Amino acid sequence: MNGLEAAAVFAAGVAAGGINAVVGSGTLITFPTLVALGFPPVTANVSNNIGLVFGSAAGAYGYREELKGQRARLARLGAGSLAGTLIGATLLLGLPPGAFKVIVPVLILVALVLVVVQPRLNVWLAERREHPHPHGGPWLWAGVLAAGVYGGYFGAAQGIILIALLGIFLNDDLQRLNGVKNVLAFVANGAAAVVFIAVWAVGGTEIDWIAALLIAVGSTLGGLVGASAGRRLPPAVLRGIIVAVGVTAIVNLLRA
Repeated sequence: MNGLEAAAVFAAGVAAGGINAVVGSGTLITFPTLVALGFPPVTANVSNNIGLVFGSAAGAYGYREELKGQRARLARLGAGSLAGTLIGATLLLGLPPGAFKVIVPVLILVALVLVVVQPRLNVWLAERREHPHPHGGPWLWAGVLAAGVYGGYFGAAQGIILIALLGIFLNDDLQRLNGVKNVLAFVANGAAAVVFIAVWAVGGTEIDWIAALLIAVGSTLGGLVGASAGRRLPPAVLRGIIVAVGVTAIVNLLRA
């Protein structure tokens, strides 16, 4: 990469880190940037995932106040995210590229619908649940596992899917749930990165470490700034941003 290209990757990392902390879908900025610069898709996806681990960590750290009192919930759901991500990362390295191309926009669309109807759906569910499960029960765990599979494979809009699931199955403040989403995204990115690096070490895939480093530094800065801004947003505004980013993600994926 020349200086201008490196600056573009760094800037994309900053933007992705900020968007991931607030909503998710930062991959839809960094991944297309790398592909546009000539990186092979799998190399771009792997390098991007490794770089975004640090941004995910920064976003989770920025929500540390909202995460207080949620240790048991995080441990339970984090196990599901970890298991799913390992499956998804394995699929990325073993299946033909583009296998999820048709499914991905559908998943994002379903997640957006769930985010929009979440308040009414929560009321409907609360009227029928005598004893709500503090951690969402087995259905939420299964959903987080499935989101982890998707996140390990590609990861774009994983945050939107997670926040939709958390909002439906957990009776809690949206900002606290966003903090949980950031931790689960960090688990997913981190687990996938470990798999990719292990496979790279034996010559099974390629990683562009310069690109990964630029995204890592940029997404860390973006994650800290995004978390600071996102924590101040009212629930209605946060939902609006989620929907706007999700629709943009669908449009970009259909154009790809």
